Amino acid sequence: MRGIWWETDRWRERLRTNLWFVPTLVVLVAMLIFAVTLTLDRAAANGAFQIPPWVIGGTPDAARQVLTAIAAAIITVVGVVFSITIVALTLASTQFGPRMLRNFIRDRGTQLTLGTFVATFVYAIAVLVVLGPDFVPHIGVTVSIASMVLDLAVLIYFINHIAMQIQLPNVIADIARDVNLAVDANRDLSPTTAAQGPSTAELLTLLDESGGVVRTTSSGYLQYIRYERLVRLAAAADAVVHLPYRPGHFLTEGQVVATVWPADAADRIAENFARGHVTGSTRSLVQDISFGIDQLVEIALRALGSSTNDIFTALACIDWLGDCLSRIAVAWDPVPVRRDRLGRIRVIASQVSYERLVQRAFEKIRQAGRGDTAVMIRLLDALTRISDSTTDPGRRRVLLDQAAMIERQIDDTIPEPADRADVRRRCRMFHAAASSGLGDTPDGTNAESATIALG
Repeated sequence: MRGIWWETDRWRERLRTNLWFVPTLVVLVAMLIFAVTLTLDRAAANGAFQIPPWVIGGTPDAARQVLTAIAAAIITVVGVVFSITIVALTLASTQFGPRMLRNFIRDRGTQLTLGTFVATFVYAIAVLVVLGPDFVPHIGVTVSIASMVLDLAVLIYFINHIAMQIQLPNVIADIARDVNLAVDANRDLSPTTAAQGPSTAELLTLLDESGGVVRTTSSGYLQYIRYERLVRLAAAADAVVHLPYRPGHFLTEGQVVATVWPADAADRIAENFARGHVTGSTRSLVQDISFGIDQLVEIALRALGSSTNDIFTALACIDWLGDCLSRIAVAWDPVPVRRDRLGRIRVIASQVSYERLVQRAFEKIRQAGRGDTAVMIRLLDALTRISDSTTDPGRRRVLLDQAAMIERQIDDTIPEPADRADVRRRCRMFHAAASSGLGDTPDGTNAESATIALG
């Protein structure tokens, strides 16, 4: 069941990240409407029923002029509006990262707008083709004019929509929302199976000592792993597959992508391994949660750059990173092993850890904002919110490590005593939140001593 959802998400993401799928569907709907209106027009021409009074009449020449004007105007509007929009987005992407253009392409409002314009053009041309000296499709002409009026409303919506979309706060919020959706989609909901056979540690030892290898056949980012398919493939070969790379890693052609034990099963696994994973030229959020984190960090780093110096955009990124990591602290629990129906381990997969996600979210921003009081305070506020969302001692200690790094920078990077006092006050607030419920650490120290050790 988990595999079906992941496959659905992968295909949904692939179909969404283009400008042809939705417009094609809208054009097909327009052609269906054309078939219906043409049938009604021919029936009316044969006297089967009386044309309603709201249908626009006229001569063949008048209908031809109207349809030609509609088709020419619509295709001109499509070219001009989208050309100007892409130029504006390209300029914005050079300042805040190429993700701006990608988000524009996958936006449903943009795709529906393009589809509406193109569908109107195709419909008008189709009506123009069937127009003859002795046959005027009055209903078709009326629908074409109504479609043109609808296009004007869609154009007004699109101008407002794109003006809102290119505003960076909205871009940041959209990325964070996609991350949260990906976190929810990657929750492991598969039924548990009683463990059988060797343990994970024993299998990893066997894989390292006597395992065979599977190499990639093409270069690109690992976008998606079909875990259920790999489990079936490994079970059929009575083998264990170890995947040292996770979605988001770049693979070079000929690189070892998997280790198989026993080694004599490697060739059989390699023959069908291509069906168990997907690579591409870009990263995808379907199984790569860190990709969304990296997008927010990229915008923050560009905002903190000397050429931009947009501190408020960086603070907004930190706020949304805190929101994402608060969700991850509760919902993120990656499963490193996959078992077959008998409970035997068949796939051991590398997974990004919670600690690594926190590091990716905060360390580069902390380094780029070194000495910036506002950035330090906002990072500590985000860490406090994340700490409030989790009761896991190990995950809270990860947050304590990040706070300790910020504290060690205070004296060296902030010259103003009042600013240092502000940052230290936020540090104390964070420690008070993080220490509650931390409990005893595995080495026997308690929360209080851990806080003291961090200053």
